[in-house]
Amino acid sequence: MKSHLLIVGSLAFDDLEMPFGTFENVVGGAATYSALAASLFTEVRVVGVVGADFPEDTLSKIAGRGVDTRGVERANGKTFRWRGRYSKDLSSRESLDTQLNVFADFRPKIIPEYRDSQYVLLGNIHPALQLEVLSQVTAPKLVAADTMNFWISGERKLLTDVLSKVSLLTINDEEARDLSGEHALPKAARAIRGMLAADSGPRTLIIKRGEHGALLFDEHGMFFVPAYPLEDVKDPTGAGDSFAGGLLGHLTRTGDVSARSLRAAMFYGSALGSFCVEDVGPARLFTLEKQDLSRRLDGFRKMVDSHGALDGA
Repeated sequence: MKSHLLIVGSLAFDDLEMPFGTFENVVGGAATYSALAASLFTEVRVVGVVGADFPEDTLSKIAGRGVDTRGVERANGKTFRWRGRYSKDLSSRESLDTQLNVFADFRPKIIPEYRDSQYVLLGNIHPALQLEVLSQVTAPKLVAADTMNFWISGERKLLTDVLSKVSLLTINDEEARDLSGEHALPKAARAIRGMLAADSGPRTLIIKRGEHGALLFDEHGMFFVPAYPLEDVKDPTGAGDSFAGGLLGHLTRTGDVSARSLRAAMFYGSALGSFCVEDVGPARLFTLEKQDLSRRLDGFRKMVDSHGALDGA
C-alpha cells in the first residue's frame, strides 16, 4: 500500500522587510513550505484554513506540485498574516505584526480519505489542535510534531500530552532549552526524548540550528548534518518547515524509520531547507525538480563523510 504524508498547519500571507527590499503578500505558512518540500518525494495531504482573500489559483499551483489540498478549508474572513523584519545579515528577525484572522477559529477536520495516513506532521499549531488531529487519524506509523516557545511557556500541560503521543519532535535550540530547562543540548535532548512516545516509532529529537545545521538525538546517539553552504541567501523564512517537509517526505517514500533512514532523511531535510532560502517565499520550491535535489546531495557527499547514510539515495 502506498504511504501518504498528512501535514496539518498554517497557510498564510507574509509581509517581509528584507535588507534588499520589502515584499508584500508572499504566500507562506508552515504547512505550505512543508508540503511543497515533501511533495518532491511522496503524496502529501494538507489540512489547514485560508480566508476569502487567498487566491484559488495559488491553491491550484500548490496542488499542481502533487499536494492534495481537499483538506484546506476556505472560511469567511482574511487569511492568517505575519509581518517580519530581518537583520542585515538575515541571522535574526523581528515580528512586527501577527494577524491570526480565520486561523484563530481553526479546528482541523481530517476528512475520511486522510484518516489512514501512515505518516503525520503536526505543525506548530495550538497543542489542543494537535491532539484533535491525533484523535482523528487511525494508527499512523510515525507522528512528528513541531512547536514553539509560545506553546512551551503558555500551554505546557497540553504540549506534554502531545509529546506523549508522538515519537519525533523537530524544534530549534532555544525551544529545546526552554522545553527541557537544560542549557547543554545533549542534556536537553535526553530530557525531551523522555517525554516522547515509545510505542509509535523511535524516540527522536531533531534540533534545527539554521545556518549551523541540525542535530539528531535517538537511542543510537547523536548525529549532525550541516547546512548546505550557499553564496547567496535571500529569505530564511520557511527553511525550518522545508527541512521538516524534506525529512518526512523521505521517510514516507521509503517507509523506513530505522536509524540509518532517519540519518539519510536529515540530509534530504537540509537540502530542501537550502533550496528554500534561495528565493523569497516558497518560489524556489515551486520550480524544484528531482535532478536539482540529486545534484545537491552530490554536493553533500563531497562535503562530508556520512558513513554510508546516503548510499543508494
